[in-house]
Amino acid sequence: MPPESVTFVAGVRPGGSVLAPARQGPSQAGRASSGKGPRVRRDVLFWLGCAGFALALAVVTSLTPHRIWGACAAVGYAVAAELARRSPRPWSRRGAIAALLGSVVVPLALMVAVGAGQSEVHVVEHSGGLLLDSGSPYLPHPSDVDDYNPYLPGMALFGIPHALFGGTPLADARVWFCAAFLACMAVAARGTGRNSSRRGGTSGARSADGVLGVGPAHRASSADAVLFLAAFPAVALPLAVGGVDLPVIGLMCLGLALAGRGGSGTAAGLAMGAAAALKWTAWPLLPVGLVLLAMTAGRRAAVRAGIVAVLVAALAVVPVALTDPHAFVEHVVLFPLGEGGVRSPAASPLPGYLLATYVPGGSVLAMAALAAAAAGVAVSLAVRPPRTVVAAADRLAIGLGLAMCLIPATRFGYLVYPLVLAVWFRRTELVAAARRVGRSARGERSAKGEERVKSERRVGDERRVEDGRG
Repeated sequence: MPPESVTFVAGVRPGGSVLAPARQGPSQAGRASSGKGPRVRRDVLFWLGCAGFALALAVVTSLTPHRIWGACAAVGYAVAAELARRSPRPWSRRGAIAALLGSVVVPLALMVAVGAGQSEVHVVEHSGGLLLDSGSPYLPHPSDVDDYNPYLPGMALFGIPHALFGGTPLADARVWFCAAFLACMAVAARGTGRNSSRRGGTSGARSADGVLGVGPAHRASSADAVLFLAAFPAVALPLAVGGVDLPVIGLMCLGLALAGRGGSGTAAGLAMGAAAALKWTAWPLLPVGLVLLAMTAGRRAAVRAGIVAVLVAALAVVPVALTDPHAFVEHVVLFPLGEGGVRSPAASPLPGYLLATYVPGGSVLAMAALAAAAAGVAVSLAVRPPRTVVAAADRLAIGLGLAMCLIPATRFGYLVYPLVLAVWFRRTELVAAARRVGRSARGERSAKGEERVKSERRVGDERRVEDGRG
């Protein structure tokens, strides 16, 4: 048992021998040393907060997929909170697994079985069929909001399994959204973990006691990091109901991780180009990722990555755009800006939408503000280029956060981009430092425990000498 879980009781038996150490559990030891009563741990409060959010969403929403998710996730998070309460160590892997099952696996399986999901799922699946039939994922003359496909041609690839195999569960576009996101984040976590290990001297091995690497003295692994991220409500909800943004985010994180690692730049260029082929929101990644790569691997690697990224995106976009230029512009340019033949349903009350809706000439003002924000980020890249993955992710998160707030047709759900970018890389960077702090704290507690043992032995020896003299 580690020294921090052993409390030595001062005193000597009547015979003169030192009292044996009293072994206590971790929570008992903490109470004994602090003199305070038991406190609710942060992981328990976190899972309870997630359960409360999910339950509230299930009650107030009018969307069937979100109601299903809220009911299932509330149970999963509540079970996670109970498992966390019973666990002797914080942030247990069992709690995260329970949360993931309740917030992703169960609601996703239910919704796939009954055919419930966000409209984006059906748009992507329909676009996959159109791509195979006509060479373009865009209807020539859309008349309804569901006829519009505001995504770049690469997104239609997620709809091809449904076009080929019909309504089988594994052909559902959400399954492929999840697979792409989780795979990209797992690779990104390993890449960032290796960089941290080289800088901090840590191994990054999986912990043997089933503890997530989010607290001091706990080792982290790639699987742990992805598990915890996927169970977070802001990610779990779109994973279950069909968020098309998650595979884009996964490729963006992968591109940044590869750029931060250095190398030839080819792999980073492939990831960034693939992200840029899915959605416009990934395009700000290119300047940020290339500047980061120039700092970590040199200008030649950055140029190579830029060429690869542009070629990948161009191969996916240009042939489709040339097939029907009018349809491409209508779907991918005008509709997302709120200027298409049908008004975009993306109408969250963020500044860009409010300007475009309630201020004369507001659309022009919103676009001008968006251009100014983009120029500001570009200037910051030139004046103070990011030299680490965390700095690059923060810069990209700021730019995307401003863009999501300023575009005329926007949704609160788009804020998952800056949220994941800002938290993901900072968390994986802090794990190595947390492990170093944990080892230092354990070493200090071990030294104090040994000193306490020596002190008790000295007291016992002195009393035995006094008894012998008497």
